Amino acid sequence: MTQMTLFVRAFNSGQLKQIDDLLQSQFEDLEVKSLLEVDPTSKWVHLSLEGEDEAVAASFARKKIGTVPKNWDAVEVDAELKGYVSKVDESRGQLLVDIGVFQPKVSLAVVSLATLRAQFAAGKESTAKAIAEAYGIAEGLPVTVRVTEKGDSFKAELASGLVEKLKGWQQSLLDRLIILRANKDLVDATLERTHLTRDVIEVEQLGFFEFALTCKLGTEARGLIPRVGRYMRNAVFV
Repeated sequence: MTQMTLFVRAFNSGQLKQIDDLLQSQFEDLEVKSLLEVDPTSKWVHLSLEGEDEAVAASFARKKIGTVPKNWDAVEVDAELKGYVSKVDESRGQLLVDIGVFQPKVSLAVVSLATLRAQFAAGKESTAKAIAEAYGIAEGLPVTVRVTEKGDSFKAELASGLVEKLKGWQQSLLDRLIILRANKDLVDATLERTHLTRDVIEVEQLGFFEFALTCKLGTEARGLIPRVGRYMRNAVFV
């Protein structure tokens, strides 16, 4: 049997079904049985595969969705890992990222305030919250980190590619509305229904259920929330 944690979190049965439908559409000609389960606390999706073609099925899942390490021993220093922002901890001055590790215990990646300041060339007076708000870093956002040290937790920094992306977002002077916990079909349908396709110039998929909508010059992202929110009641907006 092959077991893995997919790089996706599901917050309801509908989202889990969408993941399963995607996998089953590729597994239908394979000799494999699959089972999807959601961790009730972290919401990470775990996939179990068994059968003659489980290696092929596992390869597809890794390529199409991605995986995260579940064991502490599987994480190496200097490795770049995907995860989700767990918390912007203002009191301790750090950014916590859940990279999926839960054995032998849950271990998060910790990006210190000093590291955030250095990566974003922020002043000494800048707080973790201020930096996060300036660059759209919020709980639930999919990010990539580079592990710099292993201990009770993982010391890390944001991956250089992610830092450049976030800096580019800010320097573009275009507002972005980040939508979490929604699927692509719903996002597209909502934009059509609300006639916002003229105000949104790009829809960028950040993760399986996470998207960034780039607004045209002069359109404020905050102003889109009341219009799209009525059709996306389970989504989170940043």
